[in-house]
Amino acid sequence: MALTGCGLFVFVIGHLIGNLQVFGAPEAINTYAHFLQSKPLMIWGVRLGLLATVALHIASAVALSALNKEARPVGYAGASAYGSTVGSRYMLISGLVIAAFVVYHLAHFTALLPGINGVGDFTKLKTNLHGETVPDVYGMMVLGFQVWWVVLFYLVAQGLLFMHLGHGLASMFQSLGFRNPIWWPRVQCFAKSASIAIFIGYAIIPIGIFLNFGRFADYSSQKKLEMQAASVPGAAPAATAGKEAK
Repeated sequence: MALTGCGLFVFVIGHLIGNLQVFGAPEAINTYAHFLQSKPLMIWGVRLGLLATVALHIASAVALSALNKEARPVGYAGASAYGSTVGSRYMLISGLVIAAFVVYHLAHFTALLPGINGVGDFTKLKTNLHGETVPDVYGMMVLGFQVWWVVLFYLVAQGLLFMHLGHGLASMFQSLGFRNPIWWPRVQCFAKSASIAIFIGYAIIPIGIFLNFGRFADYSSQKKLEMQAASVPGAAPAATAGKEAK
């Protein structure tokens, strides 16, 4: 549980750093996405590794939950164990909801299933990047987070991730042997600080785009026209959003 949790924590940080490029020029995150897509062996190796890590993490959680119930078949007399936090009591539930969100997130921005984004067919979104036509990931994010229920779902998931990490990070260090009078206060401070920072980092992406900060509004309007034009057979292509952004 601790080792798989550590691996997933590192991925969460890396994924956040990549996604925060959406606040830069469109070329920034499109270049980043194109680099990943141009390395199929690397990206599929990472995906399969993450899938195995998630599966092991969930299996460990279910096994530990079963062992806890077996060790104490009779529940506590009170509402909950003394000194336990909300995060610790609902780790399994929050983890399963987060796993369900990950499936949606992959369907939303990786598989690009049109029926779940509330906007349209993201496969129609293309942009010119250094003379090459590539998927417009920036446009997908800008349009995808214009839908209020999508933004709400993402924020709920990030709230659960915050709660999950707040307890899980401290437990990870404890399982790895770092719980002692000297290190434990520092570990708890790190767990709280990291979970807050990750929540803020992920939450400002859908909120910022939904509120149309910066260039998002103009880019969104342009991309909607392009997507509509691409859906009509024989329609003339709209002007590229890259020119609009300039």
